[in-house]
Amino acid sequence: MHVGGEDKKGVAPPPVLAGTDQVGFNDILVDRGGIVRRGLLFQGYQGVTHYAFALRLALLYLQADGVYPQSDPTNPEAIRLGPTTIRRFRDNDGAYIDADARGYQFLLDFQEAQDAFPVFTLSDVLAGKVARSAIHDKIVIIGTIAESVHDEFFTPFSLGLDADQQMPGAVLHASIASQLLRSALDDTSSMLVLSEALEWDWVLFWSALGAVIGLWLLSPWRFVLVVGSGVAILVLGSYLAFVYGWWIPVVPPVITWILSAVIITASVSYREAKQRALMQQLFERHSSPQVVNAIWEQRHDFIRNGRPRSERMVLTVLFTDLVGFTTISEKMEPQELVDWLDQYMDAMAPHVINHHGVILRFTGDGILAVFGAPLARHTEEAIGQDAVHAVQCALGMQRELIKRNRIWMEQQEPLVGMRVGIATGPAVAGSLGSSQRLEYTIHGDTVNTASRLESFEKQTFIPDFCHDPCRILVGESTRAYLDHQFLIQHVGEVSLKGKEQKVSVHRVLGYTDDHEV
Repeated sequence: MHVGGEDKKGVAPPPVLAGTDQVGFNDILVDRGGIVRRGLLFQGYQGVTHYAFALRLALLYLQADGVYPQSDPTNPEAIRLGPTTIRRFRDNDGAYIDADARGYQFLLDFQEAQDAFPVFTLSDVLAGKVARSAIHDKIVIIGTIAESVHDEFFTPFSLGLDADQQMPGAVLHASIASQLLRSALDDTSSMLVLSEALEWDWVLFWSALGAVIGLWLLSPWRFVLVVGSGVAILVLGSYLAFVYGWWIPVVPPVITWILSAVIITASVSYREAKQRALMQQLFERHSSPQVVNAIWEQRHDFIRNGRPRSERMVLTVLFTDLVGFTTISEKMEPQELVDWLDQYMDAMAPHVINHHGVILRFTGDGILAVFGAPLARHTEEAIGQDAVHAVQCALGMQRELIKRNRIWMEQQEPLVGMRVGIATGPAVAGSLGSSQRLEYTIHGDTVNTASRLESFEKQTFIPDFCHDPCRILVGESTRAYLDHQFLIQHVGEVSLKGKEQKVSVHRVLGYTDDHEV
């Protein structure tokens, strides 16, 4: 017989067999996608509860052992067959959502492969080719496997949607009956599923794991590799669990795993892109690649609330200013003057960058640079190295200016000199401005000292444009870090503007092995 459903009419049993234990309905529950995952034990039809065909076969076989369907003592609504309670399917079990759970349904495990059941053709039986032992004490199902009958079904173990991956209906009923026999005789439990709460925990676990993984999946190849591996682990693990009797949801955790990884990776990438843009805005144009890379590697300590955090540090500050620029500006047209300044700055800026300094700003015809920022130095050796780099930078600028003056002399253009002030000491470094326009800057007495050294008695400095166009003055705090590679002349204890106490001032003349000095 066939019970049918809302969209299909049922087929009543032959009248002569109606009401006997020789009738069982052969309804097969087919899910979306054409896959069979559930079986039926009982189903109502025209006000009467009927047995499934596979259950009838199993009970007939189990009569000799005195096994009959009974209510579970702890759950009267559940059916017990022998020592095993056949768990009733619920509408949200496994990957189902609001499934039709009418009748007494249970999940199939398909532990026997399709070829586990011997198949004999009718011609073999009629020809006497089937041994008695092949069917003795066995359940025998007579059916057809002809393709024209269209009685074939896909199972969870079908490897594709090809016709050869389908299981004939007769074999499917044999598989269901075999599962019931295993439950009754071997105490094999039916397919197990997680509770709804555990399913949520399972999905949330993969969502959280995807979020954690997404924090470091920044490169495309790593993202594809790790996310793909996670999907493979989920699918393979769920498949193995299914083989061993557990149906664990696959699609929801896969979706949440991928979405979490994508969202967090995109969020981290976006945040890092903003941080990189900030680094480029503040430092890339006027810092060495080594400095920029060091800042980027330590960006989590360097950036706070989307901007460089303020920090007290010991650094070396360098100020420069041109001598004779006023005369030049009076003789040149504005556009010509700007072009000349561009050439001058283009020539001087690389010396700061090549000596691991950072140009904070161009002050008209001058430069403000810092050595030892934006990443603080924590050892005397590193602080001393910054002071050495600043002096080396100033001497490099001096040599560059000598070359420029000789070229300008040949071109009959104005010549210039340069004053440099260098001071080492504590200062506060940080950013000023709005999110649209941010500037990295430094504040403190060290900055003022460097500025005062640069402008100290500036009227008395008369440059030798082609041989000694620069005056490089350093404070005692800087000179203390300089080694014997520099030729240094003590100027004296002087009073600088804005300073109450006198400052020991020194002039750097060049390198000790420089025969031109």
